[in-house]
Amino acid sequence: MERHSEFTPLESGLAAQIRARLGELRGTEARVAQVVLDRGADLVHLGVSDVAALAGTAPSSVVRACQRLGFRGYQELKIAAARHAPAATPAPAEDGDPAARALADTLRAAREALDGITATLSAEELRAAAELLADADQVVLVGSGLSGAVVLDLAYRLRALGLRVDAPADPLTAQLAAAGLPPTGVCFAVSHGGATPLVIDAARRARTAGAAVIALTSYARSPLTETATRTLVAGGQDLVFGLETTASRLAHLAVVDALTQTLLVLRGRPAEQALGLSADICADHAY
Repeated sequence: MERHSEFTPLESGLAAQIRARLGELRGTEARVAQVVLDRGADLVHLGVSDVAALAGTAPSSVVRACQRLGFRGYQELKIAAARHAPAATPAPAEDGDPAARALADTLRAAREALDGITATLSAEELRAAAELLADADQVVLVGSGLSGAVVLDLAYRLRALGLRVDAPADPLTAQLAAAGLPPTGVCFAVSHGGATPLVIDAARRARTAGAAVIALTSYARSPLTETATRTLVAGGQDLVFGLETTASRLAHLAVVDALTQTLLVLRGRPAEQALGLSADICADHAY
């Protein structure tokens, strides 16, 4: 489903902040947030009544939605949107070409997702998650669908740092592994929307066993974040309805990179020695 617009969508950290809280909004508030994302910098030309009409709601609902998003009211949000307005860029020469449109939209979404990480994830949250992993006797990684690629990448990196890691591909095995974690273990759950039943069930089993749960997701409020001990929020928009795009996975992989670099420092010499062994093994397989 293509979505073309003559308006300038919201970009950067402000968009990431709003998208991360979309899961908390319902009905009219969610529609208001979507208007804000779609109209972006053009909000400077719209009054609260205009936004209410576009969202099919009352001005008072617009104000409440803005407050739920962390602003005092619509005026403060409008000022923030103008401040975060993207620089004007020339339209693609092949604007009518679906491939050119897809490439431009995908790259824009990827840049936006990466730029927005600092708006939804603090260094303190990242360090807290890394400390849990550094102290863990055992780590179980869970994720399905497109998040499975992030899980595989994280599993490789954690093993290279000397951690005991299990990343079961089979859903039932993942449930068993999570349920068998000791209180000193960690379940690391990856889910774009934070609502994947298999991932949530594994996280809940880990918590029941007394283990900590780290969630890597694109939304600040979801069934997964309600279960998690620590939550790392980073992600991008879905360019096609119902299809998680590369933007979210890029954001999640960037968080994985930052997390493992932090972990390397926290674990010190043991991690460096394990990394050296990993490098030797990789060298043996190079031609």
